[in-house]
Amino acid sequence: MDEERLWIARELHDIVSHNLSLIAVKAGAAGHVAEADPREARAALKVIEETSRSALAEMRRTLGVLRTEGAPLGPVPDLDDLGSLTAEAGRAGVEVDLTLHAPEGLTEGTQLTIYRIVQEALTNAVRHAAPTRCRVVVETDAREIRIDIEDEGPPSVLSVPPAPRRAVGELPGGHGLLGMRERATMYCGSFKAGPRPEGGFAVPVRLPVEGNEQP
Repeated sequence: MDEERLWIARELHDIVSHNLSLIAVKAGAAGHVAEADPREARAALKVIEETSRSALAEMRRTLGVLRTEGAPLGPVPDLDDLGSLTAEAGRAGVEVDLTLHAPEGLTEGTQLTIYRIVQEALTNAVRHAAPTRCRVVVETDAREIRIDIEDEGPPSVLSVPPAPRRAVGELPGGHGLLGMRERATMYCGSFKAGPRPEGGFAVPVRLPVEGNEQP
């Protein structure tokens, strides 16, 4: 029961945090340009509409598990959905360069873990650094899956710096980075997060390929 509750808590957090971050960014942009550039404001509202519909669909799927005993989880995000995820981040001001080299046959749970880790890292980039550029690399060899997400940080011209992002152990009350660490640990993997010396933020994650997990 505790494992199911933790799974639901992670899923709800990732769905709500990601989508509300995108909505908040685009709502702020729409309000800023509403009078000067109505066309851009309408484009931002369109993103808000699409993101809201997507969030509602994911919430209904997850909450349906709670209402019906033994209910199937239904389709869950996988590696094929990373393109849509990076496109969403792009509409919120984070230009993403995605490199994906992963073999077919990864389990549904592993693919969901990769998806949610990338999702949370991009959510943090949207929240703390947009507009910016971000590099996402997912690749594997015979032993491990490597996930590397690096953003360039906010433009230096910003007059007010965003709230700093810290490593998991330095985030009192934070759940996003903690959730990424929990997902990696669940698969006997490793997780780090912290600022890059040259600026920006990096999230390197390593997961063993199925069959290579260490006890």
